[in-house]
Amino acid sequence: MTTAIICTIGDEILIGQIVDTNSSAIARELNKIGVQVKRMVSIGDDRGEIINSLTECLAECDIVITTGGLGPTKDDITKDALRELSGAQGYRLSKGQLVIIEQILSARGIRMLEANQNQAMVPDTCEVLLNRLGTAPGMAFHDLGPNGSSLYSLPGVPFEAIGLLPTLMGDICDRFRTEKISHRTLVTFGIPESELACEIADIEDSLPSHIHLAYLPNPTIGVRLRLTSFGVDTDFEEEVAKLRGRLGNAIYGEGEDTLPIAIGRLLKERGATMAAAESCTGGRISELMTAVAGCSEYYYGSVTSYDNSVKIGTLGVNPDTIRQHGAVSEECVREMAEGVLRKLGTDYSVATSGIAGPGGGSAEKPVGMAWLAAAARKKDGSVEVVTKCVRFASNRAVNIERFASNALNLLRLKILQ
Repeated sequence: MTTAIICTIGDEILIGQIVDTNSSAIARELNKIGVQVKRMVSIGDDRGEIINSLTECLAECDIVITTGGLGPTKDDITKDALRELSGAQGYRLSKGQLVIIEQILSARGIRMLEANQNQAMVPDTCEVLLNRLGTAPGMAFHDLGPNGSSLYSLPGVPFEAIGLLPTLMGDICDRFRTEKISHRTLVTFGIPESELACEIADIEDSLPSHIHLAYLPNPTIGVRLRLTSFGVDTDFEEEVAKLRGRLGNAIYGEGEDTLPIAIGRLLKERGATMAAAESCTGGRISELMTAVAGCSEYYYGSVTSYDNSVKIGTLGVNPDTIRQHGAVSEECVREMAEGVLRKLGTDYSVATSGIAGPGGGSAEKPVGMAWLAAAARKKDGSVEVVTKCVRFASNRAVNIERFASNALNLLRLKILQ
């Protein structure tokens, strides 16, 4: 199988100043054409380190793809390192890229500087990948290293790098033998990863040798079960049927599905609507639901009732409920769910009240504890509510994510009843 290593170049990656999104985008596209990514490497702005690291990578795989270090400033040294690495005698002008640079600068009302013109100069050993979205061209170097590997250099600006991916992937497909990589992903929620592995251990052990099962946990999404087949065209139907039969409603979707997407699908199928009453999640549920295109068809809105006066005055929670049981209680969250459902006139609702931290906890109600509720309007107009208490031991941000996702899953299960 053709293999690749993806390298990011720049001190800004190593010091955490920016997040590397290029590598994941490149890896996804390589996967689609059947190239296996062996690893990802980050390299600082040091000419010797760039040359040494890329030399090692070229000896290890068929394809090396770099991003970054191709700008007009003095700290952008990748091009010169590649000139030495590829054995170039000098530079040549890419007339095509120069025209693009002139057009971009003219459209922005910026005068052409020598530094801009120099970006069109490339090592004489490379093939130019014209960058129509920016000033730095992509470059392709072939027959490098002991195995005759190829090295591709892309600009670091994410939209420019992504814009060059069709050209890059086309060149790779022309030059390398690629194999079929097939995936099928089921998305689960409500069963911890370790428990899930025990639950389906016999199914995993009986998988055909060409199929691999991976567990991909995420506090907001749940655990994705990804089936992968290398070199064989596989539809996975038999394996998926076994997993669905074993896990039932714990599986809520496939591929890139999330809980908000799954809930939206269920609501649209039923012609139903929902609302949210949030305390400890502070609007996170609303944020997740409204991130889905078309959510206005079924999502009415939310009440972020952080203060008890809002729980009482807007949602109609009985003051005695809070005095006797506290805001973080089954009784309070039940009344919050009922209140927002009636207030906004929806068919379903979800509510949260808890202690995200880092302070505010007690022995009885520790940080990481929350009460969740999901309500449904019955045909006779009455409201039926289910509740759940959850306890986590994470920081504030993760606790909020877990509260929100567990509340949405409770709602999902209520809709399915």
